[in-house]
Amino acid sequence: MNPKYEQAEQILNKYNQQHALKFYDNLESTKKEELLNQILSIDFEQLKNLYDNINKIEHKQSEITPIEYTDKSKMTQDEKKYYLEKGSNVIKQNKYAVVTMAGGQGTRLGHSGPKGTFMLGLNPDKSLFEIFCDKLKKIKKQYGVIIPWYIMTSKENNKETVNFFEKNNYFNYSKEAIKFFIQEEIPMIDKQGKVILTEHGLIKQAANGHGGIFESMFKNGIVDDMKKKNIEWIFIGPVDNPLVQMTDELMLGLAIDKKAMAVGKSIVKSNPEEKVGVFCKKNNNPSVVEYTEITKEMAEMKDKNGELLYGESHINCNLFSIRAIEKIGAEQLPYHTAFKKAVYMNEDGKVIKPEEPNCYKFETFIFDGFEKLDNMQILRGIREEEFAPVKNKEGVDSPETARKLYKSYYNC
Repeated sequence: MNPKYEQAEQILNKYNQQHALKFYDNLESTKKEELLNQILSIDFEQLKNLYDNINKIEHKQSEITPIEYTDKSKMTQDEKKYYLEKGSNVIKQNKYAVVTMAGGQGTRLGHSGPKGTFMLGLNPDKSLFEIFCDKLKKIKKQYGVIIPWYIMTSKENNKETVNFFEKNNYFNYSKEAIKFFIQEEIPMIDKQGKVILTEHGLIKQAANGHGGIFESMFKNGIVDDMKKKNIEWIFIGPVDNPLVQMTDELMLGLAIDKKAMAVGKSIVKSNPEEKVGVFCKKNNNPSVVEYTEITKEMAEMKDKNGELLYGESHINCNLFSIRAIEKIGAEQLPYHTAFKKAVYMNEDGKVIKPEEPNCYKFETFIFDGFEKLDNMQILRGIREEEFAPVKNKEGVDSPETARKLYKSYYNC
């Protein structure tokens, strides 16, 4: 008997998940090995605890208060010059890196590949990855430095992403400066707490949320690589925003001047009802509050200048010191639960495509890490200059709207 199989069987027996091996004998040898490796790498104790706490009501109350911010558009020319100089000095000294979260597929866009390979429809046309690379090449030309670029992929799209870069000769950027790493996953479970299986008989897993960036950076040696390169500041942002300012010297200068561990970029909510998370303080710590967590009255509250007290939208464009990443990564961020619809294979070997949600997905949020930081600054940017999300095939936040914003900003 295969020792690895016996070990996997013992683990499943302990956690009453024996069904995970039911179709083992029907698998090809490579898939058998993959399934056993899955079982041995999954933290079933953690999974059990997550399931046990799904229906428990949290009574912990947080005192939510507004957070101060710096408005980029209201800075004087002298202030801008001061911050820009501080920020550009760090970049010139090769102490800056960029991390791009690119684990998603372009399914909602009608695109079959990784979202970063989606062509925005420019003239000449470019993928989101190439648009990002152009920004780094501009910095190389401006400062004479090659910024390390770390790209977080998923198990699903890593190979295709790497092949895309190879095929395009890394868009004439330094191949050695680009490192890919894979985001951690966590199994999806049904209403009885059982792991669900894919149509191929493997355990169905999902990415562990954008908060998983910290865990993945540590497990894949990214933090160690940064420290070897003497990186002090890291920008982390998503791949689906072609207007993202990956190297905002002013943002960096603000962080240094205020001795902040991190800076979060915000844009003003378009209206009090806009369904976005906003920066705030929870129990006097920097955080983000979801639109479902504040009352209508709070959402509509205004300051003495007539601006929304809770109006700083979190657009997931954040700058961290290496010290902040180490502090956040020292402990597991809390998991949040979502009840989702997912295709699975039942115990009769039949593939089921449910019409209603049927399983739990667990994910962490990057902003839960903010609460661990002593000093975090918020920098308000301008929507038309910072935010052009590509999320939906048509309508709001679609390629059409992003393309229009991109062309307007870059005058192309």
